[in-house]
Amino acid sequence: MTLNNRVERIVYELDKKKGEEIEVFDLDEVDYIAKRVVLVNSLSGKHSFSLLKHLKDELKPLGEEFLHIDDSEDWIVIDMGDILIHIMTPEYRQKYSLEDFLINITN
Repeated sequence: MTLNNRVERIVYELDKKKGEEIEVFDLDEVDYIAKRVVLVNSLSGKHSFSLLKHLKDELKPLGEEFLHIDDSEDWIVIDMGDILIHIMTPEYRQKYSLEDFLINITN
């Protein structure tokens, strides 16, 4: 499965479980720790953990590896090597403005 296919599957699974404002950043052309970053809003802390569990349940059987997970109710970071997934409450996403950071490093 290609990197883009893997990201499409992640986006599909997040959308299926009501993840909101899903954005994917392609970082192939910049020096960054991952080739893709996926940002998604959760509805609440419980929803964040539900999205994490769903991703594990759906992706691990397909051979995806979850190298490291840093989790709290407001922000979960999933390191899959070449893909980073940030599951955030809307308040944290607004507060930390990762979109601005990621857009700036690609320009």
